[in-house]
Amino acid sequence: MKQKYKKRRMKDYVGLLYISPFIIGFLIFQLYPFISSIIYSFTDFTMIKKPDFVGFSNYINMFTKDRDFWNSVKVTFKYVLMAVPMKLIFALFIAMVLNMKLKSINFFRTIYYLPSILGGSVAVAVMWRFLFMYDGLVNNFLGVFNIPPVSWLGNPDISLYTIGLLAVWQFGSSMVLFLAGLKQIPENLYEASAIDGASKVKQFFVITLPMLTPIILFNMVMQTISAFQEFTGAFVITNGGPMKSTYLYGMMLYDNAFVHFKMGYASAQSWILFFIIVTITAILLKSSKRWAYYEDGGDF
Repeated sequence: MKQKYKKRRMKDYVGLLYISPFIIGFLIFQLYPFISSIIYSFTDFTMIKKPDFVGFSNYINMFTKDRDFWNSVKVTFKYVLMAVPMKLIFALFIAMVLNMKLKSINFFRTIYYLPSILGGSVAVAVMWRFLFMYDGLVNNFLGVFNIPPVSWLGNPDISLYTIGLLAVWQFGSSMVLFLAGLKQIPENLYEASAIDGASKVKQFFVITLPMLTPIILFNMVMQTISAFQEFTGAFVITNGGPMKSTYLYGMMLYDNAFVHFKMGYASAQSWILFFIIVTITAILLKSSKRWAYYEDGGDF
């Protein structure tokens, strides 16, 4: 019995040894910054002097004196409301195309997934800037049809949409999930509806969309969280301009933390962003009980 007990204890230790890198990494790189940031948010911390406790001053100044804060909140919400629906609609459209029985379909699925792998890199953001600059490839292409050049990145009214197109271009992960969901819809549902005379459009709204609602919910939550934290595109392509029309919340955090070295103030702003994301995620999950369909009733 003692030998069996020792062997079991050894197995437990071996298991702990295997997961120890994750636990150590989680404690050092996630839990410690998470806890320390809320402490710093109540201090005047500039990295060159010791943190001074200032109470709620950072939060009060943020809401009452900082014009960049409200501008960034407005720009970020506008970006999220524009980029997330466009990305999901485009991903669903491509998934439905790739769900058709076509020759070399696996090749096309691979090609369409490539932008998702490359889309978030700095190199692709630089490429995006060259494509949409005033004398870039897009305006040269429009010139072939005698369409005057458009200031995609210099016009405050459309620069945010140009940045949003880069997010839409990263549709691959959402598309793969939609494609997997389409594969799970029973074919007999479409056959029965066709016998009853339902058109393709009606089948889409009565069968396809309801069956995909759990995946729509998952994609919506994940893409909303990602959109609120967007930084690379706006930083590399427009640097927040023109006239701060693309000055996203992530850029404001970066400037306060690593340009102005106001770490305490940036920590307070990061917690506000955290609460915004948590609140919107909770609203989406709560509302899903009214529109998301689960075969098991959603009780699992």
